[in-house]
Amino acid sequence: MRIGFALPQFGALAHHPEDVARFARQAEEFGAASLWVGDRLLDPVEPTVGYAGADTIPPEFRAALDPFAVLAAAAAVTERVQLGSNVINAPWYPPSTLARALTTIDALSGGRLLVGLGTGWSPEEYEAVNVPMAERGRRLDETLDVLTAWWTANPVEHRGEHWTVPASYVDIKPASRPHPPVYLGAFAPAALRRVARRADGWLPIAVPPAPFDPEADVVRPMELIRETAGREGRDPAALDAILRVNPYAEASVEDIATVLARAEAEAGVGHAFVDLIYLAKDVDQALDLAQRILDRANGD
Repeated sequence: MRIGFALPQFGALAHHPEDVARFARQAEEFGAASLWVGDRLLDPVEPTVGYAGADTIPPEFRAALDPFAVLAAAAAVTERVQLGSNVINAPWYPPSTLARALTTIDALSGGRLLVGLGTGWSPEEYEAVNVPMAERGRRLDETLDVLTAWWTANPVEHRGEHWTVPASYVDIKPASRPHPPVYLGAFAPAALRRVARRADGWLPIAVPPAPFDPEADVVRPMELIRETAGREGRDPAALDAILRVNPYAEASVEDIATVLARAEAEAGVGHAFVDLIYLAKDVDQALDLAQRILDRANGD
């Protein structure tokens, strides 16, 4: 299995942005396959919706670095690792601005970008960017339309429900060919169908030490995605999953390694990454955990 890690972007780690590059370099030296960012804008004092089904939002989200800047910093100091987002909340951004940022990072990295997009869950964050949350699904679909045009056509033109891109020359294209792979975070049936129709793969999640059921959490949703892709005339085998392992603070390295091993053996997952937001208080601890996880996963 290819194993990556979240970059130091949230919580205590975000207070030391100067360590982003050091983490990226050393994680690559340890053998990490990929480095990842997420997308949090703010932590409302009185949230309408809590995180992951809870009534509250983790205090780690009170400190967040910009995902595009963090990815660019990692791209500048690494040579091999893939650079991913899980996820960028696409409806927050004008698609042309998002396309320019993603294209720049892919070009800077020599074609190492994995684009993970989603819609987010916080009404307050949507309020802060002045985007109606009820439109998030339609806006994500239109964003995918603009990204495809931006990456594959020149001149680029788009006229949609929410955005217009007048016919324009855009000479900088991604280094990836024909474009960076696009993955979507999805759990609801309609969102899983969007993965099947529009994406290169899906972004499931595991949260050790909570129970992890590879069949229910990965295999069956992927079967639905692939069946739908086949009906849409796409190659079902071309779609894959990259698992995010988001351990709680009480999780151990053994808990994490067990999830990784089961995901590979029982669900056929070939690529996963571990988010250390709740486990590491500084970059040195994050690097130590990353090395221990890689050693344990490799049987060392």
